[in-house]
Amino acid sequence: MTDLSATPAAAHQRKSLLAQDALTRRRNSAETRFKTYGIVAITLSMLALVWLLYSIFSVGTPAFRQTFLTMPIELPAEKLDKSGVRDVAVMSKVTTVGYAAVIQAALDKAIAEKGISTDGMSAKDVAGVISLEAPAQLRNYVLANPELVGQTIDFEVLANGRVDGFFKGRVTMETAKLDSNIKPEQLVLSEKLVEAGIMAQRFNWGFITAPDASDQRPEAAGLGVAIIGSFYMMLVVLVLSLPIGVAASIYLEEFAPKNRWTDLIEVNIANLAAVPSIVFGILGLAVFINFAGLPQSAPIVGGLVLTLMTLPRIIIPARAALKSVPPSIRDAALGVGASKLQAVFHHVLPLAAPGILTGMIIGLAQALGETAPLLLIGMVAFVRDYPGAPMQGFFDPASALPVQVYNWTVRGDPGFVERASGAIIVLLVFLLIMNAVAIILRRRFERRW
Repeated sequence: MTDLSATPAAAHQRKSLLAQDALTRRRNSAETRFKTYGIVAITLSMLALVWLLYSIFSVGTPAFRQTFLTMPIELPAEKLDKSGVRDVAVMSKVTTVGYAAVIQAALDKAIAEKGISTDGMSAKDVAGVISLEAPAQLRNYVLANPELVGQTIDFEVLANGRVDGFFKGRVTMETAKLDSNIKPEQLVLSEKLVEAGIMAQRFNWGFITAPDASDQRPEAAGLGVAIIGSFYMMLVVLVLSLPIGVAASIYLEEFAPKNRWTDLIEVNIANLAAVPSIVFGILGLAVFINFAGLPQSAPIVGGLVLTLMTLPRIIIPARAALKSVPPSIRDAALGVGASKLQAVFHHVLPLAAPGILTGMIIGLAQALGETAPLLLIGMVAFVRDYPGAPMQGFFDPASALPVQVYNWTVRGDPGFVERASGAIIVLLVFLLIMNAVAIILRRRFERRW
C-alpha cells in the first residue's frame, strides 16, 4: 500500500463521531434557533391571551354584582288603588310617577329612623341615589301581587348607576364634581346608607334575566332577551343545518359521481366557507325580509341567515370525517351482502359520528358569536319585551348576545362598558360549554378499528 492510498483512510479513521464538524454545528444551531422561535411565539401568544382575558374579566366581573337598597315600603291604597277593588286593569292606570313618590317617602322615613343627616341636600338629591328603574320595578311587583296594597313590605330596589360605580371604583369624589348625573353629597349619603345597612352589594341575577334598559339606566340593563334570542336562533340553526349538512356530506362523499358538476359544487362549498359573514347578512336581508316578508329582528330570520353561513362549516368537516373511515369497512360490509346504503348508514356513519358532531358544535359555536349578519337584519333594535314561547317566539322581536355586546359598547355611559364586558364573559361561558360538549360527544361515540 502506498502513502497516497493510505492517507484518506487514516484521516477517516481519525474522525470521531463525538466531535462536531462545522456543518453539524450549523445544523444544530439552526434547530436550536427554530425551537427558540417557537417557544417565544407560544409565550407571546399565551401572554396576549392572558392579557385579553384579564382585561375582560377585570372590567366585566363587577357587572355580576350590583348595589341595592332594601327598606320597608308602605303601599297606600289611596294612592295605588283608589277604587279599592284590587282590579289590575284599574291599578295599572297609576304610572311610575306615583310609585316614585311612594319609594321616596319610604327612603325619607328610613333615613330619619337611622338618624342620617341630609343637610344641604334637596329631596331630589336624596331620591337621586335610587335608580330611575326602581318605580317600574315596584309597579310591576304590585301589579303582579295586588293583594299587597295597603300593607308594608320589605322591597329591594336598584341604586343609581353612578352610586354603584362609586362602590366599584369607577366613580370618585373628584369625577362626581364634574358629573351632572351625580353629586359628591349623594356619594357621601350612599356611604352612610351602607353603614346603616340600607344599601349593600350582592349578586345581580337581573344582569342575566332582565331585558335591556335605556341609556339613562345602565344599572338595570340585562341579558334576558339576548339570551333567549340566541337560544332560539341556535335551535333554528341546529334543526336546519345538521340534517341538511350531514345529508349533503354523505351524498357528496359516498354517492355522488365524480364529474365536473360535483367538482363545481365542492369548489363553491369551499368558497362559501370563506365568504365574509356580512355577505350572508345582505343575502338574508334581500331574501328573507324583502322578498319573503319575514319580520325584522326575529330569531327565525337570524337562524336562517346563520344556517346558510354554518352549512359549509359543517359539510367540510363532515366529509373529512367520512373520508377518514378506512375503505376496508365499506368493502367488508359490501362483501357480506350489505347494500351501498346499508354500508354507509350502518357502518361508515357511526364511525364518522364523532367528527361530524365535533364539526357541528364548532360550527354552532362560530354562529353564536357572529354579529355582522344580525346587524343587517335589524337585530340591533332596542327590545325590552321577552319573545314568546315557541313557535310564536321565533317570530317575535329579539336580540342576540354578540349584538347586545355591540349595543352596549357604543353607548356613552361607563356602566354599559362594564355590562358589555360582562356579556362577553357570558358568551365565553356558552362557547366553553359548547366546546366541552363537543369533546364529550367525541369521546362518547369514538370507536377504534
